[in-house]
Amino acid sequence: MMRENTHEAEHKAVVRRIAPECMVLLKSDGSFPLETPGKLALYGNGARRTIKGGTGSGDVNVVHYVTVEEGLREAGFTITTQDWLDSYDALWAEANKAFKIGIKKKIAAEGISAIMLGIGAVMTEPDYDLPMTGEGDTAVYVLSRVSGEGSDRSAIRGDFQLTQTEVKNILQLQKQYQRFLLVLNVGGIVDLSPVSDTVSNILLLSQTGMELGNAFADVLLGKAYPSGKLASTWAKWEDYCHEGDFGNANDTRYKEGIYVGYRYFDSVGREPWLPFGFGLGYTTFEIHTVGAAADGSRITVTAQVKNTGERLGKEVVQLYASVPAGKLDQPYQVLAAFEKTDELKPGEVQTVSLSFCLENLASFDAETSCAILEQGNYVLHIGNSSRSTVPCANVVLDGDAVVQRLNHVGGAADFVDWKPEQPAVAAVPENVATLYIAAGSFQEKAAKAQTVDPAVSELVKTMSDSELAYLCVGGFREEGSKSFIGNAGMQVAGAAGETTSNFIDRAVPALVMADGPAGLRLSRAYGIDEEGIYLLDNGVFDELKDLLPDEVIALLGLKQERPQRNGTIYHQNCTAIPVGTALAQSWSTSVCQECGDLVGAEMECFGIHLWLAPALNIHRLPLCGRNFEYFSEDPLISGKMAAAITLGVQKHPGRGVTIKHFCCNNQETNRMHSNSIVGERALRDIYLKGFQIAIEESAPATVMSSYNLLNGEHTAHRKDLMETVLRDEWGFDGIVMSDWVSGNLNNPDNKYPGAIASGTIKAGNDLMMPGGPHDHQDLLQALEDQDAAYPLCRADLERCAARVIMLARRLGANG
Repeated sequence: MMRENTHEAEHKAVVRRIAPECMVLLKSDGSFPLETPGKLALYGNGARRTIKGGTGSGDVNVVHYVTVEEGLREAGFTITTQDWLDSYDALWAEANKAFKIGIKKKIAAEGISAIMLGIGAVMTEPDYDLPMTGEGDTAVYVLSRVSGEGSDRSAIRGDFQLTQTEVKNILQLQKQYQRFLLVLNVGGIVDLSPVSDTVSNILLLSQTGMELGNAFADVLLGKAYPSGKLASTWAKWEDYCHEGDFGNANDTRYKEGIYVGYRYFDSVGREPWLPFGFGLGYTTFEIHTVGAAADGSRITVTAQVKNTGERLGKEVVQLYASVPAGKLDQPYQVLAAFEKTDELKPGEVQTVSLSFCLENLASFDAETSCAILEQGNYVLHIGNSSRSTVPCANVVLDGDAVVQRLNHVGGAADFVDWKPEQPAVAAVPENVATLYIAAGSFQEKAAKAQTVDPAVSELVKTMSDSELAYLCVGGFREEGSKSFIGNAGMQVAGAAGETTSNFIDRAVPALVMADGPAGLRLSRAYGIDEEGIYLLDNGVFDELKDLLPDEVIALLGLKQERPQRNGTIYHQNCTAIPVGTALAQSWSTSVCQECGDLVGAEMECFGIHLWLAPALNIHRLPLCGRNFEYFSEDPLISGKMAAAITLGVQKHPGRGVTIKHFCCNNQETNRMHSNSIVGERALRDIYLKGFQIAIEESAPATVMSSYNLLNGEHTAHRKDLMETVLRDEWGFDGIVMSDWVSGNLNNPDNKYPGAIASGTIKAGNDLMMPGGPHDHQDLLQALEDQDAAYPLCRADLERCAARVIMLARRLGANG
């Protein structure tokens, strides 16, 4: 018997429709789209082994997803390279077998603390020699890369770089076929420099969910068109800023400061292969500024966009601001606003307005601990990428202004942020509108007051210390949670976890959580009998069993045979949406909100209260293994897309999101024990800013603190982040939960210990997840022992427990 998702067909159609908005046409000679399907020579590791999304807990367990090969066949193409595809499958299987043996040996040597290696480790693409003899005058080569949580990528062949085989084959196909399209089925950046000058047509297909193959066929045949733009700069590895560290196991120093992504490339005048915001289409556009105006501190630039080509299309208009350098150095420009047009017919014109408040361009001054705007010219540029703009207005601020008095947070770095010796400076343009803003017109933002429901305050005072402690850790059975990786739910099969169900009789329902961020991660099938829900598999561990040594399998209880149960079998058919980077490439908040709405509907269907998404950490460098889940190198794009998804989910009563990972989670290497050392200005202006935008614009129900330490202390242990920034400065009124397994997989070789429950609750991180007896006991011991590492008082427990109760009642009241 199946538990039907009545939205299933509708949601597939949504994903198929929006996927082209997330695809980016990187090069074109006009050979595509094709008029009709016909013979097609299909090659590449992603043709049949297409990647819908990355690995790890963020993957979505779907019944089926459409590969590129399947989509093309369904569209009527005759694939002439069956032998090549079969031969590639065979050699890949052999290479993967050897790869898994190596991973198994490494985990055996390093112990259970290395288990995340099994989730995130990805085999580099092998070299091989297969004949390229497919019939037809059109060829498509699909190049795939996959990454995931637990491991970072490497700047080597077969990962960030192309293999020798890939270079040879791609160049051969460009010569051999009349029409050739290189398709990138990747979640992150790949260095295409060996082929980029030669290949005439390149499409960034990205990893756009379960209808990827059908959506690609639509684009290839012109039934749809790519309208995405890059959300991060594409360049060679050596061309990115390497002033700071990346991937250090213990201490990683963010010495580059604010010069991340295009802020670096534009400021030092270094040419990337493709700039931030770049993207072609099947048609062309012209953008003309028609006006600029100021209403107080709100600046609005109006532009007309004309489709000058012969096909339908959408354009993304981007507005950049060059902030004057004074006391503080500044990058050449920052993204200030953007707007995607409607679908325009050939010759059609649309007027768009791009607005922002000048205080959004404020920078953090560590000396005064204020967000400030400095006197001078704020030069505005408009265009369709960071390297394709023209001046459109000049905003003159007549004096320095304090936008907000803030606090010193995050600890101190042991270095001074790097800055360019001779940064590029925007010239003050002539013949554009000049807008004048008085420094005295800004009203400083006030601190936010936090309130607690009086009834809840009374309730927590009647509870014992032990009861409060249960509320502050995730729900678990007394024998303990068996989950290490997001499978600790008890009410919904495959859910990541839940809050305690101990107090339902006191109107405190349990909240059920499901992983994300490319859709809900739940078990595909489960049973129900008189004893309740039971799983038919081991969740994520079934994917790992052939990577784990016998002793680790035994420790996790995976060797035990499941008792025979004869309950009714149900199915949960969830939808895989585009990964975070792909959604950001849409540059469309409406696309993101529609995806959030889709997920919210499935949350209602399957009984999920909290979705552990969206994830919005910055693409500091392209090797982070989890970048595919994250949006962009730019905090404005990241914050706006996260806010849109949140609004889509939370329009459904009783459903909430969990924006994550707060904060500076920009590598996967030793992720539970790595220390991100970050200067205070970079912390504020780059790594916290997206979270601030999302919280202030969409009020997410929860925030998840990150695994890593920040300047020597776990983020979950930092009261300055959990209380001062989130609540006092930004007005966040939900709960903060830890990431999963914090502190439970300690390695004695780590420089820093793991996070612990008492540390999180003392800081105002309200909920320790996934929860277990050891967390509950740690809280009670910290109450009794004032010499504990993180001694607690009862008020600490009451504060966090009250917030959990309020959210449980707000969301749980809707089932």
